[in-house]
Amino acid sequence: MGVPDYILRMRKHVGHDLLWLPSVSAIVRNDAGELLLAQRADDGRWSVVSGFVEPGEQPATAVVREVLEETGLAVEPLRLSSAVSHPHTYPNGDRCEYLNLGFHCRLLGGEARVNDDESLDVRWFPPGRLPDLDEHARLVIRHALGGETSAFFLPAGTQWGEPGELEYA
Repeated sequence: MGVPDYILRMRKHVGHDLLWLPSVSAIVRNDAGELLLAQRADDGRWSVVSGFVEPGEQPATAVVREVLEETGLAVEPLRLSSAVSHPHTYPNGDRCEYLNLGFHCRLLGGEARVNDDESLDVRWFPPGRLPDLDEHARLVIRHALGGETSAFFLPAGTQWGEPGELEYA
């Protein structure tokens, strides 16, 4: 789907300045225990499947929609596994601060494939052989699969640092 129209309209007014945006990420495993990752079209990096929450849309609905749009797979959110805010600067200079809700999802069906223009590739990876991932993707994966029963969040007063510098217990 790409960038939603409402964000494109805001960008006409604010240019590359910081936008605060709600987003979701999906951690999905297949029967072999492999993790679903997508190679982003904007910067070529591998990441968990993520996307914007549209105005009026519930986050659980957004994560189901994003996985279907980007990969062709049907999923069911099992649990909210993380809630963190993190900055991102796109290759074109657009700056965002995402309030990201990470969901541990169950695979319902479908065949993983590139399904839109947001991804260059979609693949299943064994947990011990993941490609290079940014700090946010690693955090979302760790807390979705870590056996915790409640959602992870950064303690009050914690700041998201530069890549690789995130400090939390």
